[in-house]
Amino acid sequence: MRLVWVAAVACAIAVPSAGLAQRAPDLRKPSAKEWLTIGGDWGNTRYSTLAQINRNNVKTLKGAWVVHLGSGLGAKYSLEGTPIVKDGVMYFATGNDDVFALDARTGALIWEHRSHIEQNINTVCCGWDNRGVAVADGKVFLGQLDGSFVALDAKTGQPAWKTQVARWQDGYTITAAPLYHNGVLYSGISGGDRSARGFVFALDAKTGQEKWRFWTVPAPGEFGSDTWPKPDDPDPKRANAWKVGGAAVWQTPAIDPDLGLIYFSTGNPGPEAGGMGRDRPGDNLFSAAIVAVTLAGKYAWHFQQVHHDLWDFDCPSPVVLFDQVYEGKLRKGIAEACKTGWIYILDRTDGKPLIGIDEKPVEVDERVASSPTQPIPRGDAVMPQCPQTLEPWVTKCIFGVIYDQPILMSPGGNGGTNWAPMAYSPRTGYFYVTAADRPQSRILRGLGKTVGPPIGAKYGGTLTAVDSRTNKIAWQKRTPYSIGQGSGALATAGDLVFHGEPDGQFQAYDARNGELLWQWQTGAGADAPAITYEIDGTQYVAIAVGGVSIQTTSANSDMIWVFSLKGSPGDRLKPFAAPQPPENVVGFSGPVARTSEIKIDDYTYAPLRITVAAGTTVKFTNNGAQPHNATSADGGGFDTGLLSKGETATVTFNRPGSYTYICTPHPSMIGQIIVTGQAVAEAPPTVVGPAGQQPQAHGAH
Repeated sequence: MRLVWVAAVACAIAVPSAGLAQRAPDLRKPSAKEWLTIGGDWGNTRYSTLAQINRNNVKTLKGAWVVHLGSGLGAKYSLEGTPIVKDGVMYFATGNDDVFALDARTGALIWEHRSHIEQNINTVCCGWDNRGVAVADGKVFLGQLDGSFVALDAKTGQPAWKTQVARWQDGYTITAAPLYHNGVLYSGISGGDRSARGFVFALDAKTGQEKWRFWTVPAPGEFGSDTWPKPDDPDPKRANAWKVGGAAVWQTPAIDPDLGLIYFSTGNPGPEAGGMGRDRPGDNLFSAAIVAVTLAGKYAWHFQQVHHDLWDFDCPSPVVLFDQVYEGKLRKGIAEACKTGWIYILDRTDGKPLIGIDEKPVEVDERVASSPTQPIPRGDAVMPQCPQTLEPWVTKCIFGVIYDQPILMSPGGNGGTNWAPMAYSPRTGYFYVTAADRPQSRILRGLGKTVGPPIGAKYGGTLTAVDSRTNKIAWQKRTPYSIGQGSGALATAGDLVFHGEPDGQFQAYDARNGELLWQWQTGAGADAPAITYEIDGTQYVAIAVGGVSIQTTSANSDMIWVFSLKGSPGDRLKPFAAPQPPENVVGFSGPVARTSEIKIDDYTYAPLRITVAAGTTVKFTNNGAQPHNATSADGGGFDTGLLSKGETATVTFNRPGSYTYICTPHPSMIGQIIVTGQAVAEAPPTVVGPAGQQPQAHGAH
């Protein structure tokens, strides 16, 4: 047994009976004593009616138990899953698709299932993760990173059936938690960043047989296909664009059984949204959109949030269903927070805005076939939509066109609300949403030009309560880390909002005014969504703690923490030591190459970071079309002079230290040389010399 039990618990453990035959729960209602589906209910509201823990007593909340799962440890893994609690058992899947059943009272292991998935899967976007499982009909269901879908016996963890939905070799993976309803499993396929064509699918829960598949990029002749290039376009890239059109489905759908509709949102258009729009002119439906289909998988309606996405501004967080009064009438709503920084609020019966969304002109560039307008919601954005000033960068705000010059832009591709789920409280009428303020350096890919990181730019985040009646901010808290790709929010009838931070702090806020009421250091990145449940009259709050490997790069681990007002026996469980927090100022990161040769490209150095021993001569070669140089930015005292294409120059580094350098005409280009060892005796720190072509004299530009 690999699971490590940290909290002290009673020696005699009454293992609950898993998978008992019961009447199917009505998940149109908010979560109560059990947490039966990823979003808490079929509407993904992440709201619980439990109120034993409330804003008056949450300050006494203590650790009840914590376990190490022994799975998902390592730099490639993220722990992003939401636990399910049913019949006293907690079910959880790690980033390696390993599944655990735990006693939800104590954390004791009931069973574990190891996936044994291939470890050479190279089509996974954004780290190895699994957002969670579905539990129903005596089985545990999950999608896997290899494109398969698995059912396990809920009592034993033994496999019941397995269906290969798609192949990872073709760019397809499954990271979303499935949705179960009335004997059917609904889920989506990931892979829009890997030249795949997205789809959602339905499986028979008894057999695993596929019932239907809805392609999120229409084939020629289907509704929406006129928003893609025609299949007889003389340019083969354009003619075949729909085949690699992206529009992946990264999150668990929502369902309204009364309307007979399933709701989900789609990812960016493919093969990528990094400005490559010239190969796919048109709006590119159904990418970057909320889509509703019937229980039979037939199109019902859509609302596109970003036309012809050039920025990776899709909305991968779960859609949320809610009811609210507008103009004196109770309406059925659907809302989603997006990377753009807005919440899009629609009528879920037909997809029409409940609060105005206006088509407004934006920057246009025919070279990327950009859309002349974008839908702009009325109300407040939850994060800045223009970047901070950072010399010497040229900055652009949201929907600015990316092309052949380096720009600093906000939101970035990981800005706004990424996959972090928002919550909705019917008590306050507020959405609780987390977002990232994460400016990004950008240039159009495919032009032979690249751009380095915006050294010195600051990252941050926001936790915001937005009034569903107006789409206006009710309260907002600035956070030190970008949190649009993490824990999101859990709301309760105790008027609390729970949220985990990348620095390991698990927090409770007053749902009405945003006051921080409690926090607990978990010891690793607290970046998974929290849940709450009740057993034997005790309310618990739980969160998986293991970090996010790519976006926030928070501390990795393999823990599940559970809290209650009673705490652990003798209050023996205390907060853990704080982990190394993620960087919130952009600095040099990534591998340090052992080489003495640096290539200069338009507009970056490659490698960006190198290390050499003192006394080494480093050779700079300009491969770019424009003149560039390398000149010290930190008093290192060297300058290669401007080098034209093909020219080279050398710098000898005689003293140990870290040397930062830039290009004078293009100062957003920044590189780093780390010199180790002993200084060369009686030698100057650096010496500039020619290699091939004679460089210009120091300072002559």
